[in-house]
Amino acid sequence: MRIGLVGGGFPEVRRCLTAALDELAIPELAGTELVDVPHAAPVPVDVLSPLGSTIDGPLMDACGARFVQQFGVGVSGVDLDAARARGLPVANVPGGDSGNATAVAELAVLLLLALLRRFPEARANVAEKAVGAPMGTMLRGRMVAVLGTGDIGVEVATRLAAFGVHVVGIGRREAEAYPAAAAVVETYRRADDLPAALDGVDDLVVACPLTEDTRGIVDGDALAALRPGGHVVNVGRGPVVDRDALLAALRAGQLTGAGLDVAWQEPIDPHDELLGENVVVTPHIGGITEESYAGMARGFVANVGRFVRDEEIHHRVC
Repeated sequence: MRIGLVGGGFPEVRRCLTAALDELAIPELAGTELVDVPHAAPVPVDVLSPLGSTIDGPLMDACGARFVQQFGVGVSGVDLDAARARGLPVANVPGGDSGNATAVAELAVLLLLALLRRFPEARANVAEKAVGAPMGTMLRGRMVAVLGTGDIGVEVATRLAAFGVHVVGIGRREAEAYPAAAAVVETYRRADDLPAALDGVDDLVVACPLTEDTRGIVDGDALAALRPGGHVVNVGRGPVVDRDALLAALRAGQLTGAGLDVAWQEPIDPHDELLGENVVVTPHIGGITEESYAGMARGFVANVGRFVRDEEIHHRVC
């Protein structure tokens, strides 16, 4: 069995997959090789997994892969139409099962607090030996919308509620479709008209996947609907937010700041003009903790084992 890792990002994946293979000791996966798969000169593998790169039809054909297993939740790095056309099953590891959703939610709160307490300025003031500044804003009492009420959104809402936040959940379906969210959000609104759903909201946390329906959904109108002094935190996928609209809103003072763990292209260009605004950026580390990576690795390996044994694949996307 050869598992091909596509892309050079997320360096700890290999270590955690190796540990999971040893821990689970699935007989059918004894001697499994983890190999790097370059687009320029692909190598034969049985399973493909994207790590910051794209798996398209030509790569599937060149590698002779029979299965695509994502290390994590989002499958935006996989050409699902190409996989369907070739009869290749594609699966992920849900965040609620692995601990990934909790890890991402914790980072979302970190980014929002860093913006409210003006953390970059505070660090700069330490270097300047300035004491008692800058003046921050409390999270308690603010109205924060969470776009996406799946596993990550529910974990974000749970943590925000503990801060005394008025949490608004925004999703695509009716409220009844999100029973877990109902327990932690004070108000539920539909995403069909996002500007209307953001009425009265101070801050927005983006926690939804990237699909054709969500691409660019956080546009200029949505950003303009936030109250003055608002912030946007994105721990979903970069293209869910319209980059140009975000930059314009920051420059106009319509938004006070943004916290980004995901970007439109990764890695983000350190000279991107967005970084000249009040933007706190982390390098897509939301789900990268020892605990969540161990959980994702176990889910990954267990599913590959099911595939090899010709059993039903769990969490199949297509």
